[in-house]
Amino acid sequence: MPYLVEVDENIKAADLRNRLIEVALEWEKHFGVAPSITSSISEVDAAQLVGMDEDAYCADGNRRTAVSKDVDFVCSGLRYQVTANRPSGKPGSPVSLVKQKTEMRRPFGWDRLIWILYDRVYAMQEAWEFTVEEYRHLFGNEKRLSPEHMRKGRCLFKRG
Repeated sequence: MPYLVEVDENIKAADLRNRLIEVALEWEKHFGVAPSITSSISEVDAAQLVGMDEDAYCADGNRRTAVSKDVDFVCSGLRYQVTANRPSGKPGSPVSLVKQKTEMRRPFGWDRLIWILYDRVYAMQEAWEFTVEEYRHLFGNEKRLSPEHMRKGRCLFKRG
């Protein structure tokens, strides 16, 4: 049965973000596993961290799809790739592995990478930024990346 939802053009990103998180946490409580919203949340958060306003982010989103390769958004002429982690809160679930970009030998399709670490309720804890050159230099020979590796970038945000 299809669901029809009326779109309210006056809703702002923060409201939508909070509603999405609320539903995801309720889903997790009910079904045991949260839906995959971390990418969507982190892309909006990263855009705000680099000073992209909501209207520009929305306009940029209209030029991409959910499966667009390499670039999550473009701000001030720079192509950004965003990656993020969130622990589930279950025993043994602290973040210990960060997804590594594997295309080290070919040109990256992005100019800057931002990694964000969330807590279990999607509150941003840390955010770190890398240029292509920094990322390759620091991680080109690494087999496995952890949050400690990512803390070698330029800090965009750190709680407490």
